[in-house]
Amino acid sequence: MKVIKVGGGCLHGKKAIARIVDLIAAGGKGQVFVVSALHGVTDLLLESLPAVLESEANIPGILSRLRARHMIVARHLITTRRGLENFGRDFRKSMGRLERLLYGLNFTRELTPRVQDVISSFGERFSAQLLASILRSRGCPSGYRMPHTIGLLTDGKFGDATALMPATARNFKAHLGPMLKEGLVVFVPGFYGVSEGGDITTFGRGGSDYSAAVVAAALEAEVLEIWKDVDGFLSADPRLVDGARLIPELSYEEAAELAYFGAKILHPRSVEPLRARRIPMAIKNTLDPEAPGSLVRPRSRTSGSLIKSVAHDTTIGILKVHASGVGARPGILVGVAGQLTAAGVNIKSVVTSQTAISLLLAAKDLDDGRAALMAMRPRPFRRIEVQRDVALIGIVGEGLLRRQGIAARCFSAVAGCGVNVEMISFGPSQVALYFLVRAEDLGRAVTAIHSTFFEEPRCT
Repeated sequence: MKVIKVGGGCLHGKKAIARIVDLIAAGGKGQVFVVSALHGVTDLLLESLPAVLESEANIPGILSRLRARHMIVARHLITTRRGLENFGRDFRKSMGRLERLLYGLNFTRELTPRVQDVISSFGERFSAQLLASILRSRGCPSGYRMPHTIGLLTDGKFGDATALMPATARNFKAHLGPMLKEGLVVFVPGFYGVSEGGDITTFGRGGSDYSAAVVAAALEAEVLEIWKDVDGFLSADPRLVDGARLIPELSYEEAAELAYFGAKILHPRSVEPLRARRIPMAIKNTLDPEAPGSLVRPRSRTSGSLIKSVAHDTTIGILKVHASGVGARPGILVGVAGQLTAAGVNIKSVVTSQTAISLLLAAKDLDDGRAALMAMRPRPFRRIEVQRDVALIGIVGEGLLRRQGIAARCFSAVAGCGVNVEMISFGPSQVALYFLVRAEDLGRAVTAIHSTFFEEPRCT
């Protein structure tokens, strides 16, 4: 039995959705499909919340746009009148629940994490209802089950929940097992679960990949397939490097690091639930279903150069905390980290010296992070420096720490193209080395490294 995750990029427009339905109808019986919202729907829900708070007069228009996006697809792809009527009935019930939530939000004027999570979960719910209805209208036995009704249990953390695996596995075998034995196509909305107290809790943006891995591990699937609109993991971003190559095989660690370093193809936490069961993950392209894609396994075969990919992330910045004797004064790092955590700011990485603490943050968190630290009393630092316009580059591959000279070749290639390195971290991960460069130097740096390990060395 497979668990297959269908991403929002594959659910973009009537033609793309029709292609997905054809693939599911051809080989989906007895499989579980974890689905994202239709392309752009979750963004629409979240971006509409300020308008909901502003005036209840905005709510009908928001609901109308959501209704239109789904009904256009339904009228085009549901092939029977009865099937369309049945979908319309189920869809109206779900829309009614969302409508009550939006009017309640306008009345209370309190957008809590709890309310945001439950509202943002509706895109995936609509998607599962729609796809199941389309399949049924074609005579393909199918159904959907909501995570909160089949017991996908979480730790209750809003916006960044973690699944409780043993309890979830027991619940899934009871609720989904009989459907799979009957050979049904089963749709499960991704992105969210339910706490033991009954609250809807999401896994964060892109979290449908993670929830698909949870479903695969809970059901002890043979494989988790991630359906995307790209071939798989590549050796570099093809927008920066013309010679980027498909990576046929990666380890769990390599895939997780590439996702962390900005490869949008996969959520960074997706490998977590698969480890204990040693379940492989296959990245497949719905535009070319027969293409090999990328296979993620517990361990992968090393390539000749050891390097699998050169990844990058431009959505980061540095908060540099200047203080005397940082390395010799206990408590400074703890105090700074605690202050940022209390302000809801996530620290991606830390590099310290005797005179400064360099904190790697998401670019959107730089101002909030600086404000939080400036509020400390007494201040354990002299000044705070904010560095924007930087880019993170990571080279990823099994055996980086074991093979001498890899780092030297990397930095020699970058220096040879006139690029200055801002910050380096090598050692925390067994499979990755990362450093920062100026954003304007990103293209030259990535090209220099990729060409050194995969082609003939060059800068552009």
